[in-house]
Amino acid sequence: MIEATSESAASRGLDWYVKHYLHQSISHLGDNKRPIKNLPKIEGKVRKQSFVPYRYALNYCTINYSFSFYTWKDWEKELDWMALNGVNLMLTPVGTEMVWYNTLLKLGYTDSEAKAFIPGPAYTAWWLMGNLAGWGGPISLELMQQQVELQKKILARMKELGIQPILQGFYGMVPHDLNKKITNLPVIDQGNWVFTEFKRPSILIPTTGDFERISSIYYQEMKKLYGTDIHYFGGEPFHEGGKSAGVNVSAVSKAIQTEMQKNFPNSTWVLQGWQNNPSDKILAGLRKENALIIELFGENTNNWEKRKGYDGTSFIWSNVSNFGEKTGLYGRLQRFIDEVFRAKASQYGASLKGVGVIPEGIINNPIAYDLMLDLAWHDKKPELSTWISEYATYRYGKYNKDIVTAWQEFAETVYSSPEDENRKPIYQEGPSESIYCARPSLTVNPVSSWGTRKRNYDIERFKKAVAIFLKAESEFENSETYQADKTDFLRQVLSDKGDAAYNTLIRAIKLKQQDSIKVSGNQILHLISLQDSLLNNNIHFSLNRWLGQAHDFGNRLPDATNILFNAKSQITYWGPDNNPKTTLRDYAHKEWGGLLGSLYYQRWKLFIDESLKGNIVPAEVFYTMEVAWAKETDPFPLIKLKKEKIDKIQDYILQ
Repeated sequence: MIEATSESAASRGLDWYVKHYLHQSISHLGDNKRPIKNLPKIEGKVRKQSFVPYRYALNYCTINYSFSFYTWKDWEKELDWMALNGVNLMLTPVGTEMVWYNTLLKLGYTDSEAKAFIPGPAYTAWWLMGNLAGWGGPISLELMQQQVELQKKILARMKELGIQPILQGFYGMVPHDLNKKITNLPVIDQGNWVFTEFKRPSILIPTTGDFERISSIYYQEMKKLYGTDIHYFGGEPFHEGGKSAGVNVSAVSKAIQTEMQKNFPNSTWVLQGWQNNPSDKILAGLRKENALIIELFGENTNNWEKRKGYDGTSFIWSNVSNFGEKTGLYGRLQRFIDEVFRAKASQYGASLKGVGVIPEGIINNPIAYDLMLDLAWHDKKPELSTWISEYATYRYGKYNKDIVTAWQEFAETVYSSPEDENRKPIYQEGPSESIYCARPSLTVNPVSSWGTRKRNYDIERFKKAVAIFLKAESEFENSETYQADKTDFLRQVLSDKGDAAYNTLIRAIKLKQQDSIKVSGNQILHLISLQDSLLNNNIHFSLNRWLGQAHDFGNRLPDATNILFNAKSQITYWGPDNNPKTTLRDYAHKEWGGLLGSLYYQRWKLFIDESLKGNIVPAEVFYTMEVAWAKETDPFPLIKLKKEKIDKIQDYILQ
């Protein structure tokens, strides 16, 4: 019998019972499920209460790095996972394309002009945040309609599960040519985004009658598609370098919120606590009882404290954990616990209204998301070691001493919370990157523009912990979750080995030692091939999963070829395709089987072959390779290895 005050609490109650009494669970990296003949009985009552009203989930980027090609089948399970973990507030801007398309038609745009503003399905997040427009498009009306129907199903299921959706509000973002359609329209040119060739949409000055008129059209189109039962809206101006010079920013935020309230009375504007956003000037214009701030980067920063509780505005403590959904074991588990309960006990504790997960991608590190969302249901600060023992038991189905011992070591290595000599967190944007995924050069650091190759953990200690974890394999041979984690842990050990091999190769190249270049070059290629073989043996780490999703998503659409291009370009050069110096390349690189064996292997082989001739391959050559790879349409067959070969790979990795 589960009694609860809401659908969300009831779902969480079911999850608590299933995890802690049946020792089962679902996750983004495998499920631990099996039929149960007899339900364990509980003596007495178990009572749980959340100390915050909100349990929040998702980053704009998650919508693309994880969910770009989700169909209803995928969303159905996603919403189950969210409900079971107690999520009751979730970013869900699916289907905004049609809202904008209809709005632009009413503003005098033609069909093709309206479509030119809307990006491809792998890039909607950065469009919604006002960073770009049109890239990866144009998309068909059929694709837009497919997303509308999907969003309607999502919203209906969320209502059943007690999860409040956050849809996209109108904050003044408009096509940069709208002032040519409407004469004398007061817009602010936003320039380019992150030094690339992407021109940002303009911002319509909200303190004008034009803003009121256009926002009204936008919200009316949203109501036609998704109804009036919407209470939370995202989106904000001047995100990541937007220009606001000469504008009364406080008046801007007040006007945005006023129009939001006019169209959806008593709705809440959800803003991102990221870098310097929201600025003090934006906060000054807000009606605070209808505002909520998501503290994004809690694993590295404490903006909630520096900004004095965002001047008394309600906030949710969250962590990003990864950028671009790059592959890697990472999550500052102890800091999650410490910071949430420090904020709770602080002078700004009254403004702490929730905890949440806001990763750029969620198909990774399931422990980080389970822990973060579980914290809302603890009155007192939990002990990490106790929590990990319980986690390992429900993740794999039963208690195993070796597994728990290994996980306690993982908490001290890859999932640790390293600090400097001043006890400040060592800054790191997501997991440590793999050299195998790098565009080759003499100085690969980092692999992506804002990442790091540095390992802030003891790699030998971690490798020994993996060996302990594998001692339990005979008991968990048929466990999907154990096999997924085993693959991930072995992948990380082999990734760690790559740095030494790379250093040896570069030293040989600089010294012009032909024999050493050949030997060390072959070693790098061998490691990449080994990693490719290992990861192709598990669908969770295979390029086939991602491309398969893209295929299923576009199967009945005229956009099928372009959808595949979206999938491949996002994980390689990202964009645009006319700027070899783009800083976004490899931002969302993946250590996946199929990708390692094709593009990554080809890049390193070319680099090594040319090094033997005394040449260094220019970056522009690799860029051309990356664009060409993204535009190929050949499938990548999933390789299933025999267990004997897996054992040999495993033994080699743990040497």
